[in-house]
Amino acid sequence: MTMRPCWVEISSPALEHNYRFLCSLAAGEAELLAMVKADAYGHSLALCAPAAVRAGARWLGVTSVEEAIAARAACPQVRILVMTGCFPGEGLEALKHCLTPVAWEHWQLDELESAARAADLAPGAFPIHLEIDTGMSRQGVSLDALSTVLARFTAGSPLRLEGVLTHLFAPDETDGRATEAQLESLGEAVAQIAAAGLHPQWLSVGASATLVNGDAARLGALARRWGMKAMIRPGLALYGVTPQFEPDEPPAVAAARAQLKPVLSWKTRVAGVRSIPAGAVVGYNGTFVATEPMRLALLPVGYADGLDRRLGSHFSLLVRGERAPLVGRISMDLAVIDVTEIAGVQAGDEVVILGKQGAETISASEHAEATATIPWEVFTRIGARVRRVPI
Repeated sequence: MTMRPCWVEISSPALEHNYRFLCSLAAGEAELLAMVKADAYGHSLALCAPAAVRAGARWLGVTSVEEAIAARAACPQVRILVMTGCFPGEGLEALKHCLTPVAWEHWQLDELESAARAADLAPGAFPIHLEIDTGMSRQGVSLDALSTVLARFTAGSPLRLEGVLTHLFAPDETDGRATEAQLESLGEAVAQIAAAGLHPQWLSVGASATLVNGDAARLGALARRWGMKAMIRPGLALYGVTPQFEPDEPPAVAAARAQLKPVLSWKTRVAGVRSIPAGAVVGYNGTFVATEPMRLALLPVGYADGLDRRLGSHFSLLVRGERAPLVGRISMDLAVIDVTEIAGVQAGDEVVILGKQGAETISASEHAEATATIPWEVFTRIGARVRRVPI
C-alpha cells in the first residue's frame, strides 16, 4: 500500500561502524553495552539491535521488560540488561526471556527471588545488577542502605550479584568535579560489597561521553582494582552524535565526532506548491503574514510526527539542496516552507528534515539548539507513525 510520504531512513551499516569505532576507543579496557532503549533512541529497536549484535555487541540495554522482550525476539543470544528493573508481576517474564534486571529496592529483590524460587532455580542462578546512587538521587541504593541490600545475596539465594552500576550525571562537564565525587562514592560502595564477601564480575559506569572523552582507561583501572571488568553503556554516540561538552570541548571529542556516522535521516515530500500575494496569512492564528508575493510548498509532516511546533518561522529544511524556511505555525499533520528563492520546486520533491541533501546538512544538534532541548529528545520524539526504513 502506498503510504504518506514521511519516513525515517536508518543506516544499519553506519550503526555497525559506530559500534566498532567505539570499541576501538574502549581499547580493551571495557565491554560495551549498546543502549537500544526507547526504540533505539527513536531509530527502531528492530533494526538497530541486530545491527549492534552484528557489529559485535554481546550486551544490549533497554528500559523495561516490554522492551527487553522485543529485543530478545530480535536478538536471541545476546545478554539484555533491563535498566529500570522489574515491576511487580514481571519477574517470571524476566526469567522466561533470560533477561538481566537492574535492582536496588527490596521489593524488586522480593519479586525476582519469588520468581526464581517458583522456577526452582539453583542458588546463584539468577544474575542481578545492583545500581548504586552515587549522587544523582534518582535510581539506586544509597551508601547508607547498601548493607541491608547486600544481605539479600546469601549463599542459598537464587539471586547472584553479577554486576554493579551507577549513572554519571555530569560526564560532559569538563572540570570533572561531579564525576570525581561520584567515582569516590562508587569506590566506597564497592569496598562495602567486597567486605560482604561478594564478588561481582562487572562494574558498569559511563556512557557516550566517557568513551569519546577518552576516559575508558580510567574506568578499566578502577574495575581491575576490585577484580572486576569495566562496562560502558554508549547510547547517543552509537547513533552518530556526540554529547556537547561544557565549558570547553576536549580535543578527543572533536576527533571522535569526525569518525562517527549519522544513522538516521528524516524525510518527506512536497505535497503541493502555491503562490500567495503580499498580505496573505500563513497557518494558524496568522502568526506569519507575507510582506511580498511568495511561493510556498506544503509538507505532509507536523508536530504529531515529532516536528517541534516551536520550529515554525524559526528553522529551515532542505529541498533541492537548499535551505527553505518554515513559515507560519506547524500544524499537527502539516507544515509549510518558503521556496520563493528556490527554482523549480514541485510536488514530489524530496525534503530533508534531518540529514544531508547535496552539500547541506541539518543535524539533530541543530534541531535541539532551535528548540532548547537535547539531541536525545529530538530523536525519541519522532512519532511511531513515521516509518523507519532500512537503507
